[in-house]
Amino acid sequence: MKRQILSITRKELGSYFGSPLALIFLGTFLAAVLFIFFTVNTFFARGIADVRPLFQWMPILLIFLLAALTMRQWSEEQRSGTQELLLTLPVNPLYLVLGKFLAVMTIIALALLLTLPLPITVGLIGNLDWGPVLGGYLAALLMAGAYAAIGLFVSSRTDNQIVALIVTVLLGGLFYVVGTRGVTNFVGGGISQILWAIGTGSRFESIERGVIDLRDLVYYLSLTGVFLTLNTVSLDAVRWSQQQRAYRRRVWLTAGLLILNLILLNVWLFPLQGLRLDLTAQQEYSLSQTTKDLIDNVQEPLLIRAYISDKTHPLLAPLTPRIRDMLREYEIAGSGRLAAEVVDPLQDPEVEAEANQVYGIRPTPFQVSDRYEASVINSYFDILIRYGDQNVVLNFQDLVEAQAQPDGTVDVRLRNLEYDLTSGIKKVVYGFQSIDAVLAALAEPVRLTLYVTPDTLPASLATTQESIVTVAGEIQDSSNGKFLFQVVNPDDPNAPVTRQALQETYGLQPIPVSFFSADSFYQHLVLENGDQVQIIAPSSDATEGDVRIAIESALKQTSSGFLKVIGLWTPPDTPVSDPILGNTLQPIASYDLLRQQLSQAYTVRDVDLSTGQAPGDIDVLLLMSPQGFDEKALFAVDQYLMRGGSVVVVTGGYSVMFDQFGQQLALNPITQGVQELLASYGVNVSSSLLLDAQNAPFPVSVVRDVGGFQVQEIQAIDYPFFVDVRSDGLNSDSPIAANLPALTLSWASPVELDETLNANRQTAVLAQSSANAWLTANTNIQPDFALYPQTGFPTSGEPQSYPLAVSVQGIFQSYFTDRPSPFQPTAESVEGAEPTPAAAGPQPLGTITLSPESARLVVIGSPSFVDDFLLNLSASLSGERYLNSLQFLQNSVDWSAEDLDLLSIRSRGTATRLLDPLSEQQQSTWEVANYVVALAALIAIYYGWRVRSRREQPIILTPPATLEG
Repeated sequence: MKRQILSITRKELGSYFGSPLALIFLGTFLAAVLFIFFTVNTFFARGIADVRPLFQWMPILLIFLLAALTMRQWSEEQRSGTQELLLTLPVNPLYLVLGKFLAVMTIIALALLLTLPLPITVGLIGNLDWGPVLGGYLAALLMAGAYAAIGLFVSSRTDNQIVALIVTVLLGGLFYVVGTRGVTNFVGGGISQILWAIGTGSRFESIERGVIDLRDLVYYLSLTGVFLTLNTVSLDAVRWSQQQRAYRRRVWLTAGLLILNLILLNVWLFPLQGLRLDLTAQQEYSLSQTTKDLIDNVQEPLLIRAYISDKTHPLLAPLTPRIRDMLREYEIAGSGRLAAEVVDPLQDPEVEAEANQVYGIRPTPFQVSDRYEASVINSYFDILIRYGDQNVVLNFQDLVEAQAQPDGTVDVRLRNLEYDLTSGIKKVVYGFQSIDAVLAALAEPVRLTLYVTPDTLPASLATTQESIVTVAGEIQDSSNGKFLFQVVNPDDPNAPVTRQALQETYGLQPIPVSFFSADSFYQHLVLENGDQVQIIAPSSDATEGDVRIAIESALKQTSSGFLKVIGLWTPPDTPVSDPILGNTLQPIASYDLLRQQLSQAYTVRDVDLSTGQAPGDIDVLLLMSPQGFDEKALFAVDQYLMRGGSVVVVTGGYSVMFDQFGQQLALNPITQGVQELLASYGVNVSSSLLLDAQNAPFPVSVVRDVGGFQVQEIQAIDYPFFVDVRSDGLNSDSPIAANLPALTLSWASPVELDETLNANRQTAVLAQSSANAWLTANTNIQPDFALYPQTGFPTSGEPQSYPLAVSVQGIFQSYFTDRPSPFQPTAESVEGAEPTPAAAGPQPLGTITLSPESARLVVIGSPSFVDDFLLNLSASLSGERYLNSLQFLQNSVDWSAEDLDLLSIRSRGTATRLLDPLSEQQQSTWEVANYVVALAALIAIYYGWRVRSRREQPIILTPPATLEG
């Protein structure tokens, strides 16, 4: 059997390569693939390290290639009369069909093999994920097998090659078209799902993305098997005589049962989920262990309901199956604790009324247009996550991202569905948690210690001490032994700690009783939860409610299972005056996109630091371009860090503003910032600006000479102030930057670590410029290509790499260790007079001089890199690249909040893999090289086969013995 099949295969290959036919087929296919890849899809202009352009047109190209390859297989045999000779040989017709099928698949495999230099090229000039590449080639082979089987069957039914070609194209095109978006959107409803399952192109997309689904494999193999069976029966029918009716019935019955079983197998497998293999590097299409662990810990029933209209925008319709599949994955992982469903509110008035009135979900108007008319469709595309009395709604903007393509179309895709769903689940589950539930889940009890010196404690603070004892006692009584409270007097000779030990261990300094008094006192709370330590600093007039909030906040910050709170400080939007020219500058800073990003996983709250105290219930303090800070604001930041808090600072030497006319951008020096504060922690932020030869584009006004006339126009040019940090400049060992492909930092300043001050801390340089960067103090940000044709700006000094973002964890010494607190009395006292207090209202008790080891600090030297203006600008110029900036800051917040679970999910998402920057000459070189390699390989294969054929004895279909031999 094997020898007979291979004999037929060699015969067919010999007929292909015995003439220029194979060279024409393969050459045409390669030329089309290369032209589409480099020219139609503008590969280098996309700047993305993937091979989507290679496989995007593959289903259509394979239809025509396979139709051309198979049109002569049986038609030529019938026309020349050799089919009768073949059928008289003692060879099973199935072997004849398989031999010709293998010959066609060999040609297709060679054609796909010749495209391999394309992904190799992408891998050499970018960070290519090879999982989707392998999936794409596998999908191409499976689809080619189906089309080849269709072509062979059609060829067996006619002796006219042109007819076979046309019918094969039509039949293959029909299988492709029925699953396309246009057809499924037009039909709608449940029929669209059936058509999607039948379509060869829709199945191709699933495997091409890097997910090998058993249902897709069975579909292609079944389609191939059905038409190979029909081809075999068609050939065998030629040999039937009128007297072989029983035989004919038996053959048709066997073939019919086989085809029916293949169809039923696909129907049975279609609803099954999870029978798949994710080949992507970061398992982007599989639920992470973090998500599974979160669902396993759900106690109450959790509901995920997708409100999606059947009749929606054509670009959103293909996303619905992906959402259905993902919800099914969540439901399976929930093991009965999670219910997931997809409903159409437009089909059920009660469901729509509940969505509108209870959850505030409204339909979104989408504009739909074609060549004849334009209309508006109001449809739903929202997901509700409900747990107990908590709920989160993910709307269209939260779930979907759109990117304009070079050909004018829009690529619409789900942003990161698992991250969006899991962060929503975490938000409702942790928002529903109570202190008692978290204490009950702890393996070891939490210890809260009040260090107080009653002998020297001022009488005005006795009420605060009573409030602390009362609240802590109530929590202890209801904790079932999981919360232990004690009061320790460090002045007591029998106490387990002394004043000196408190200063050395926690950095707790005693508070002077009065300005001239030699006496001092302690009234400090220290909470110990496992290996984490949190210092609680209630104000001087704290009530029982204030104390309870402070204790519960500290407990939440040191425990898992609670929704974290981000305290966000942003600069005011008041106009400022240019210190040099005196012009009025309008600030452009706004952070709506950042708020939206952080709100998916955290509660974001604006903070006011002018009181001298950071809120005690925030988990991370995020300072965006801090400026105008007085001593109280600096004290608030410092003492928050000293209490073991985490601080993320986005700062630099200059902020970006519009000029007084709102037409041009200008830089304004940041005054009264936190540079001196950070320097005391061992992080030095330079006041210079950094420029880099490796940069991202920026639209600027350029004057061009056209026929003697000066024409001013807007061009996207390489802009050295937009530092393009590539993967080699990102710290792969830090979870903050490890999985980012690139990062753009605008108008950045170097951030350097003091090795002496940070000797005993854990430090990391998160991002650094290329080796071709230089510094400048010139604030002119408009390029001048007439004077500086290469970069638009003057270069100075020796180019080198500069750090631009750092992280530090460990014990910090307070900035106010040797400085007076802004809350100390300021008026000089005369004998017998009371000093005037520095400020009225609640005041912190003393200064904490040392932080615990859990304190964390992240400093990013680009105050505007996540500003809405620049993010929108980046989105218009470089597509998805702006998401890397948001992700970098989100990762910094996750690391600071010790929320590494969501960070790991986000890194598995849709971070764009970018190409290395190439000049136009380098791009042309790579493109020409691919054409040359393809041509050389094609010629080598063709002539190699010709030489081999001459050395071998040709295969002649004469007696059966020859075939058997």
